[in-house]
Amino acid sequence: MNQVEAIRAVQKMQDYIEDHIYEEITLKQLSKAAGYSSWHSARIFKEITGRTPFDYIRALRLTRAALVLRDEERKIIDVALDFVFDSHEGFTRAFAKEFGLPPKRYSQNTPPIQLFMPARVFDTFRALHNGGMKMSEKKATKTVFVQIIERPARKVLLKRGIKATEYFGYCEEVGCDVWSMLSSVKEAMYEPIGMWLPKDLIKSGTSQYVQGVELPLAYNNAVPPGYDLIDLPPCMMMIFQGEPYNDDDFMEAIGEVWEHIEKFDPNIYGYHWAPEAAPRFQLAPMGYRGYIEARPVVSQSMGSTQRQDK
Repeated sequence: MNQVEAIRAVQKMQDYIEDHIYEEITLKQLSKAAGYSSWHSARIFKEITGRTPFDYIRALRLTRAALVLRDEERKIIDVALDFVFDSHEGFTRAFAKEFGLPPKRYSQNTPPIQLFMPARVFDTFRALHNGGMKMSEKKATKTVFVQIIERPARKVLLKRGIKATEYFGYCEEVGCDVWSMLSSVKEAMYEPIGMWLPKDLIKSGTSQYVQGVELPLAYNNAVPPGYDLIDLPPCMMMIFQGEPYNDDDFMEAIGEVWEHIEKFDPNIYGYHWAPEAAPRFQLAPMGYRGYIEARPVVSQSMGSTQRQDK
């Protein structure tokens, strides 16, 4: 079995788990989905994901259960049974072991926790072996939609790297599971984002590229160890959104939007680039909506006023 065959087999097991997360799942069922023996399927699954199949299934079920407890008013025993736990006690022990606090306390306070949000292994493999952001052959120009949005004064909970200037370098420095912590924050104003910080927000010895989630100014919940909570002023952002794409082609889709932005003149909308006014940010690439990235801007009239004041 070569590496690609192993990756594909594990991907099939991941897909089976996703489709049957509310049901009992046996190693025999997973091995049938993978097309190999039970022993071999379990071995390659742990080699590639870092977890045994049943550790993986339990962590995924606990994460889904945590999101239910965060967002809905449900009895703990009902949530436990939904996710194939036999008892309240067993679910409580497993939840506390995974997240560091019992489910009842979590449902009452909903502090940020480290969710388990595994990537599809074949997507990760393909991205790494395509050389990060390397573009493929030139394709026909596609439409990029542009709009202006206003962001209010807000806080942002973020995790800094060391020297990273882009996503792949950031993952090498801090790991690729920051998103799962950010996604657990109940008070989030918007979805988590990858950000390129302006100079005045970069701490000495830390990265330009970070990941974070924007929160109301009144946010006063826990700040996880290793994270920062900082204030951001109101700003205007120019949003660029590419056309929907096949998820397999996400790197090409990002590259197309970047190429468009480099050639784009914001003056046609009556704005100037304002790279120090706010973090530039990107949303998680999702093919159905197209790649989305935002750059800070100021109106031409505001920019003129600021220049006169200096």
